[in-house]
Amino acid sequence: MMQYVQSFIRYIGDEKGLSRNTLESYERDLLQFFGFLEEQGIESADQIKKLHISMYMNDMKGHGFAASTVTRKLVSLRSFFHYMVKESLLEQDPTLYMETPKLEKKVPQVLTVEQVERLLAAPDITTAPGMRDKAMLELLYATGMKVSELMALNLGDVNPDMKFIRCTSSSGKERVLPISRISAESVEIYITRMRPKLLREEQEKSLFINNLGSRLTRQGFWKILKKYAAESGINGEITPHTLRHSFAAHLLEDGADIRSVQEMLGYTDISASPLYGALTKKAMKEVYESHHPRERMHSTQLKERSSHDND
Repeated sequence: MMQYVQSFIRYIGDEKGLSRNTLESYERDLLQFFGFLEEQGIESADQIKKLHISMYMNDMKGHGFAASTVTRKLVSLRSFFHYMVKESLLEQDPTLYMETPKLEKKVPQVLTVEQVERLLAAPDITTAPGMRDKAMLELLYATGMKVSELMALNLGDVNPDMKFIRCTSSSGKERVLPISRISAESVEIYITRMRPKLLREEQEKSLFINNLGSRLTRQGFWKILKKYAAESGINGEITPHTLRHSFAAHLLEDGADIRSVQEMLGYTDISASPLYGALTKKAMKEVYESHHPRERMHSTQLKERSSHDND
């Protein structure tokens, strides 16, 4: 069966132009599966049945593999057996109609307001890199932008005086976002006083530039964020998305309009996330209890009854 694995890897490498890391991942998944089959006495591809794949998946679950890992390995097997049938090396695809394991939706990490304040206060704003970092962190928390959108900003996308920025998603969709007074001031100070100290070429249009004078990368920002998180004493893994989630969560918890937050984030449906789903349900419940006539009537009756009991 090993010759089939090698021909499949060559095929997807040529046809789909996959990276070396992806090809190696496919190969590992398949070799692991065939190693399991050998233990079951299965020696040829035409002996493989749906039952064997189910046994393999259950074995992985029994060894504590995450549902996402099991799903990825099943995807590798499906691609392999689809290739085998396509090339007439196998009559039937044993993965056909197999159910994909349900993935648990992880609740994103959210910082407290106090943690965010410590993080935003961490950069040394007396230096050019520190002021740049301050402006980036302030903007990220003020808007909920993705880090890729933040890194793609050019000078012309920001208007500190009018307190708005224009950002473009990876799909090319543009949206205009309001920014806070503090973030606007941080950006203006960075642009007027500190960015020129980092600049090497006048024609550079990138808003946030590195110490070499070129556009800062996502990887560069990631390192910057981890540095300040450690300095702020914030435990746990913090990613650029942590500030994005914190931005949305804090707005919703403070009673912000759900649709407005959804639009600022660029989401089609904010309730798709388990975190935002829970927060929006809480917000809707509060709106309902505050505005629905029957709920207001019930609340009034309870207050009157409580007042009567206390007399």
